[in-house]
Amino acid sequence: MSYYVGAYASSPCTAGWDPELEASFYNQLKAAENIKGLEHPFFGETLHNHDDEWFLNNIDPNWNFVFTCVPGTMGAIGKTPEFGIASDDEAGRAQALAFFDKARAAIAKLNAHAGRQVVQAIEVQTAPNRSKAKSSVASLQASLETMLSWDWQGARIVIEHCDTYVEDQTPAKGFLTINEEIEAVHAINSKLGANVGIVVNWGRSVIETRSEAGAIEHIKQAREAGVLAGVMFSGVTDQDTPYGTWADTHMPAAKSAAASIGAEGSLMTEAQIHECIAAAGGKDLPVVGVKIGIRPKDETVENRVAYNQAVLGMIERA
Repeated sequence: MSYYVGAYASSPCTAGWDPELEASFYNQLKAAENIKGLEHPFFGETLHNHDDEWFLNNIDPNWNFVFTCVPGTMGAIGKTPEFGIASDDEAGRAQALAFFDKARAAIAKLNAHAGRQVVQAIEVQTAPNRSKAKSSVASLQASLETMLSWDWQGARIVIEHCDTYVEDQTPAKGFLTINEEIEAVHAINSKLGANVGIVVNWGRSVIETRSEAGAIEHIKQAREAGVLAGVMFSGVTDQDTPYGTWADTHMPAAKSAAASIGAEGSLMTEAQIHECIAAAGGKDLPVVGVKIGIRPKDETVENRVAYNQAVLGMIERA
């Protein structure tokens, strides 16, 4: 099988935009038969954060894409804490809707370039951070209803569950709970006959619950509710490492008997990945893949690809 890779997280361009270095990274990704395409970041304005034309000229014409809006969402929250599609602040919610309308335009540009529907889904996040602004299921439903009235050219809207606010715990994201997201998705799907789903990010669920079991529980909740659309594997650690402690830095998986490259201290193991795939009912969900960051920051392109391949192998062996 083939899977999505959030390549932006493991990009070698850690010291600034270097199109030649990034092209060498993309070329190695394009050579891999088990990569169906990219989980592509939307930052808020253009299709690519640095150069749309470079991006269009360097992607594989056979790739499909899932847009993730978390980079742009976090950037917007940094400037306006009330920003978000679940925000109870009308100005902040309107700003988020304008942001997603720009994402829709970026999707249209990519599809037009490819001459086909290549964007299969868009991952949206239920901002704002509850430690800084108010949010609710009602506000999320209102935003989803507006967004579903737009032409997404076939891209499915899915909520990427991020860690919610937990008392006495510093959140990485601090968005709605998965139960609230499920409630909103059920309501809007029932009302409009829509197909909004939920994608579980392994690392963010573990950060929220402070337990590997948290990711499995969130997958089961979404599946039992009939709204599970995918799982993205992104690691985390509870130890003092270059990736931070309980930090959303997309840590690679730990080494395993079948994977000789990995991150020391990572809670994301091959066994955990296999448990999650079993809980999800298999690997043939619309969105399944890996998003990892790499330390040290000067790691080679070859090893960056190898870290991604290590996790892809773990998914495939499940």
